Amino acid sequence: MIRQPLHPGVQRGCPNCDEDGYVVIRDGEKAMAQICQCVGHCPRCKDTHFVTSEQGNRFAPRRRCECTTLANRIRIFNEANIPARHANSTRANFRRSKLLGPPFSAVSAFIQGFSPKEDNRGIILWGKVGTGKTHLIVATLRDLIFQHGVTARFVEFSHLLAELKSGFDRGQGASSLIDPLVRVEVLAIDELGKGRNTEFEGTVLDELVSRRYNASATIIGTTNYAPLPPAGSPVPNHAKPSQTTNLGDRVGPRVYS
Repeated sequence: MIRQPLHPGVQRGCPNCDEDGYVVIRDGEKAMAQICQCVGHCPRCKDTHFVTSEQGNRFAPRRRCECTTLANRIRIFNEANIPARHANSTRANFRRSKLLGPPFSAVSAFIQGFSPKEDNRGIILWGKVGTGKTHLIVATLRDLIFQHGVTARFVEFSHLLAELKSGFDRGQGASSLIDPLVRVEVLAIDELGKGRNTEFEGTVLDELVSRRYNASATIIGTTNYAPLPPAGSPVPNHAKPSQTTNLGDRVGPRVYS
């Protein structure tokens, strides 16, 4: 499928944005997108941001020009709270890292099959530290935002817990942090299961997952822990010592809803 630029004024062959019309930079702790310098005047609306449905008829209905799409999706990206260290995390440079395998294929299929405004099942990437899980999840958010225009948010689970506890100490309720995470179309939770596995952590995850489930909103995430074994699998022999901890041990079955 031929990729269409998000702005008619994008310079063909631009080496900085690869004809995307935007670049992503590190700005403090966050990754922030901005319009590439190659983007010129819009030839369709002459930078008025509006076009008519009938050329030459000044009484014809006006609609927003497609050149406004780029600025809108940059705004959505900048509200996603993506960490600065992942400013350059894309599927393209993950592919060049030669760490390809089932996770990359699963993410690519997820993005291709995603349908905005419809029910979309989530995806959880699990594996050892340093295998590129967070890179892939950020790349997924980036593609969903710029390809589909979906609202999204990235959170690292232990940071969310710390912010909630800090808010409680200041007399704030959990809703001030949880509500914005429920409203976005796609929520990415990094490091699921990272923590002490306390009742508080379980309560937070229960509320977040159940509210998003009831809203038919999508969750994607990463974890260092293996998933629960499929139904019908042989029962583990607990008489033998095991060094394996699965995701269900850490966060329970709630994440699979």
